[in-house]
Amino acid sequence: MEFFTGLLENRIFQAAALGWFIAQVLKTLIHLFFTKKVVAERLVGSGGLPSSHSATVCALVTATYLEYGSSGYPFAFAMILAIIVMYDAIGVRRETGIQAQLLNNMIKVFEDMGRKELSTHEKLKEFVGHTPLQVLIGAILGILIAILIYQF
Repeated sequence: MEFFTGLLENRIFQAAALGWFIAQVLKTLIHLFFTKKVVAERLVGSGGLPSSHSATVCALVTATYLEYGSSGYPFAFAMILAIIVMYDAIGVRRETGIQAQLLNNMIKVFEDMGRKELSTHEKLKEFVGHTPLQVLIGAILGILIAILIYQF
């Protein structure tokens, strides 16, 4: 029980968890606004605006900085982790989503031509990575959340 109490009182953990949660809620609301559809998967799914990955790691970095400063290993560890996560979101995962979209379109064309042997049971997931703007907005959100947590 002491573990959970300590975790819930840890402002660094609070900042990172709240960064993720708020980004996911915002992502769901933004998706609802533009598509007029409630998609529950947006509450936990990747991809979209803002990047919850970026919000989480930037809240982590900012809270770690506010707690320990920039000279210790906790900040260095958090900063390297954030760089890797955001680079991956813009790079590899974004390309994976673009390729999934292309493959889904190709499969649809073949299905429309009557080539049922190329059908898949379900579409490939297209919301995987992020545009640089989505990552930037998530990063700003995470930084602001950590600063707010440390103000109170």
